[in-house]
Amino acid sequence: MNKRKALILTLIFINLLVSACVYVVLPAGLDLSRASSSQGWSAVVTEVSQTSEGDVRIALTLRNDTGNWSTLKAGSKPAVLNSGGKTTNCDASLMSTGGHRLAPGFQMRGYIAGTKAEPVTQLIYIECKGAQVEPGATLTVDYVSFSGDLDYYHQEDRSATGTFKLELDEVQTDLSYPVFETFEGLIQPADVDITAISENVISLIDWQRLDDGFDFTWQNFNPTEFALKVHIGNPPVICEDGIIYGYYEIMDLSSPPLSPAGGQVNWTTKARTPAGLNDCFVLLSVESKNMRNYVNYAIALHEQ
Repeated sequence: MNKRKALILTLIFINLLVSACVYVVLPAGLDLSRASSSQGWSAVVTEVSQTSEGDVRIALTLRNDTGNWSTLKAGSKPAVLNSGGKTTNCDASLMSTGGHRLAPGFQMRGYIAGTKAEPVTQLIYIECKGAQVEPGATLTVDYVSFSGDLDYYHQEDRSATGTFKLELDEVQTDLSYPVFETFEGLIQPADVDITAISENVISLIDWQRLDDGFDFTWQNFNPTEFALKVHIGNPPVICEDGIIYGYYEIMDLSSPPLSPAGGQVNWTTKARTPAGLNDCFVLLSVESKNMRNYVNYAIALHEQ
């Protein structure tokens, strides 16, 4: 092969490589190298109490130590309390991120449940009916997690299972939310421009703090020759109280307006929170790479 042919083949290879990666956009400087060697999710016991019905309630904080964006829910088996030589099966159904993907290095203690019309704030806990907690008691609970981009067509391919083994004597009450570990390049400023599917650009052009939460104004610029939509759903917020505010639903159920070819469009979303919360972040999922594939971003909200 002469040098001219070799050069042509090299240029073709580089062009194909660039074309294949055109929609893969990550924040500059983002380091998720720990994802392959991390210890996975972890849980912290924040309170052990007795309910008025005589049941044991174990409040938990969930920590995403996977090194990647991830969601978590309880496994199919009940949690198991070992206390005073007795074993009790416990309800772990409320141990969840509420469907949301949580940023790496973030921790949470609750989410919004109920229905979209009648949402309720759900704290994360495990309940053991008719049990007692003796010194040296332990709790074992299985979980399932899904990490990386949210791809509705291949989500099960990215599932993982694990088990929390918790010492109930080790209760922590001085946690700070929502960040417990900082990843360089993860947290983005509010004025960041995010490249979405088909090289569209999503921007948070305005946000207002109200007595009952936040109003967000989003903008999409569409550089293509065809009108289209870029879905971001109704992005939730997590603040210093460690609760993800925003009822979870599939992102493309919340439909933005059509972006004209070569033009832009604005629309608004809302995230309802209690008044006075600080250290707030938008947990944004942007349709990227292809349809129904979402890349996640943590956007910091600072007072204007």
